[in-house]
Amino acid sequence: MSTKMHIKSSERGVIRVFHIDLPREAVDRFTTQAGTGEWPVQYALGATSLRAAFVEVVDLRDLGEMSLSQYLVSAHDVSGADFDKMRPRLDQLTGFALVLPSQAFDQTEQDLTIAAPLRWVGTFNEPKPAPGGAPIRTTSAKGIVGTPKGGAPKTSNTAIWVVIGLFFLVPLAVVAARVLLN
Repeated sequence: MSTKMHIKSSERGVIRVFHIDLPREAVDRFTTQAGTGEWPVQYALGATSLRAAFVEVVDLRDLGEMSLSQYLVSAHDVSGADFDKMRPRLDQLTGFALVLPSQAFDQTEQDLTIAAPLRWVGTFNEPKPAPGGAPIRTTSAKGIVGTPKGGAPKTSNTAIWVVIGLFFLVPLAVVAARVLLN
């Protein structure tokens, strides 16, 4: 049985988790893109576009005492009521999990048809960033510091004269040093 899901090109902050139902020795071949471009995990997802840099294969043994749900919280900041309901199911998985953030789909709208050996476990959202605060409306927040109203920033004549002076003084000092040393 296959599972279908739609990925929007504008999707952000979504994490999809799949279980990989393969023997340990076959997982690397399944999840690694071959030099010829063949990539079994992409075929099993039915994805038209998939970015390897964002395809995360988690060997659940490597987590040690940490559960998969704890890993998702710490690595992907996953939270929410749906996630809390799925924690027991996530934590019962063994073997390997495939974790795909929105970035894995390369901002490409596509329809996935998930096939064996992948089994969809859940889709979760990263928390949305808090909206910015109200704009600052003080007089000191208007304009650019040191800019007269309606004009360009003031330039310092002193700085210009120092640069001009150094431009002439350095060669003069070199000539003077040569004269004194001869």
